[in-house]
Amino acid sequence: MNPLASLTIPLGDNVPPFVFDTPVYLVLAIALPLVVWWLRRQRAAQRESRLARYADAAALARLVRGTDTGDGRRTVRLVAAALLIGLALAGPRWGLSRGPMSSRGIDMAIAIDASLSMMAPDDKPNRLERVKQEVRRLRAMSQADRVALIAFAGRSYILTPLTADDGALELFLENLDPSVVGQAGSSIAKAIRQGTELLLASDGSADRALVIMTDGESFDAAEDVEVAAREAGAKGVSLVTVGFGTTNGSTIPVRDGSVVKPKVDDDGNVVVTRYAPALLEKAATAAGGTFIPAESSDKATRIRGALRSLRTARRQVDTREDHVPRVAWFLLPALLLLGYDTWRLVRRSRAEAADTGHASRLGAATVPRAASSLALLVLVLVPSSFVACAGEPDPAALFKEGRVAEAIAAYRSLIAKGDTTARTVYNLGTAVLGADSLKEAAGLLEAVRRNSDGDVRARARFNAGLAALKMGRTPDFPEGEQQLAAARAAYRAYLIERPDYADAKWNYELALQKQPPQSGGGGGGGGGGGNKQNNDQKEQPQSEGGLDQRQADALLNSAAREEKDVQGRKQRQGRVPPGGKDW
Repeated sequence: MNPLASLTIPLGDNVPPFVFDTPVYLVLAIALPLVVWWLRRQRAAQRESRLARYADAAALARLVRGTDTGDGRRTVRLVAAALLIGLALAGPRWGLSRGPMSSRGIDMAIAIDASLSMMAPDDKPNRLERVKQEVRRLRAMSQADRVALIAFAGRSYILTPLTADDGALELFLENLDPSVVGQAGSSIAKAIRQGTELLLASDGSADRALVIMTDGESFDAAEDVEVAAREAGAKGVSLVTVGFGTTNGSTIPVRDGSVVKPKVDDDGNVVVTRYAPALLEKAATAAGGTFIPAESSDKATRIRGALRSLRTARRQVDTREDHVPRVAWFLLPALLLLGYDTWRLVRRSRAEAADTGHASRLGAATVPRAASSLALLVLVLVPSSFVACAGEPDPAALFKEGRVAEAIAAYRSLIAKGDTTARTVYNLGTAVLGADSLKEAAGLLEAVRRNSDGDVRARARFNAGLAALKMGRTPDFPEGEQQLAAARAAYRAYLIERPDYADAKWNYELALQKQPPQSGGGGGGGGGGGNKQNNDQKEQPQSEGGLDQRQADALLNSAAREEKDVQGRKQRQGRVPPGGKDW
């Protein structure tokens, strides 16, 4: 489990390496040098034309001092300065840094329909996934909002309280599916009432909004939904109902082992679920809110527009990522070139004045003024990034030497200075895992898994599973079963991508055990706590206690059957909704 010290991974494919504040000004980076070059050529042509009236070129070279001295080099200097100034005006930025951000936001609860009907694929890839996409886009538009997530089907559940923690919201959103809500069916009235109660129980001066995202199919009576919506509006909660699906409808795919088939009702008829906009529109009207139909494009933007008039409260968002301004990297060399050019002109004019016996007052005055102005600009514009940091410890070397606490401090220092790449966060999470701070390590590694891909994502998933496995196998740990379930999920996903990795098979086998072994040790180097993914990990033949491919396949099939049984028990425990409608 050595830190991934030699691998550099970007934060994500959607993060450009550099940006410009005003890219339209990039035209100046082309136009200014061309204009300067053209003006210099015009001036040179005019001068040659004037001098040609008095003598030929050979005579002028003997009679006139410095006719062409340095003219070409001066053109190069001025063209280069014009190019740098044009680039500086465009506002170049590269490299990512983090810093606090103050903004204004509201309190918003988002109730997501997680009933079986939301798995219908008439809204590609399915209705529930489209809801998740819109929630993520809405969250990206409103970083200062406090958001709560509610999942509902036959009854509703609060997934998260009001929070600005994107990590917690994404964790619950990603894992949301119909199995999370045990009771089948769909009750919009209950979701409205629970969302209203949650919002009214929160403190704060901002206005409150409740967003219901559903296909509109509900076993509630329309009157019950309208009453709940009217109560929410009367209590100052702005209601927005958002539709998903199509009126033509679709069947509901249900997995039975390895087979996917359409859902059928109690009479054996194939169920077709249809988008029902009438109920959603009635609810929005009763609350004095807004209805956004399923046909609308860019639903997240429409939701923000519907809530734009609400009273906001100023909040300090913990951190944000932004590109670092690099204007000084272009402006300072341009100023130095112009300053050098001015100094050359003054020096040349003084020399010519000395030859003719005249003093150049203008030149004498220009030198100190130009020098003082230039010095002031240099002091103001030199970025702090020019100062090299010396003597920083190498956290990867510290970790390899077993100085885990110092390695963690060094990684935290790198992140505080703006190095928030997936590689560095992964290294910190892995070092924290080595120090047995399991909950913190799991959070860091889970964040890396969500925001990266390729090898780093796989490594983060492996070590996040290891953190959950260690917590789950700790005696008397209050959330042991949940952590073991998380470890099983992590290693299942890992083995789907890399089915031949022996350590993952062994750790998965440990996660399937209900209780930790009474005596320590175990095959595969697990030591009773599972194997760790390291930077230079090679595929090694598994020692005593390992699994071959056939055993691993049998293990995965057994886990699938176990999970199916668990979900079946959850559904059987749920109350059958009115009319027997369980989707």
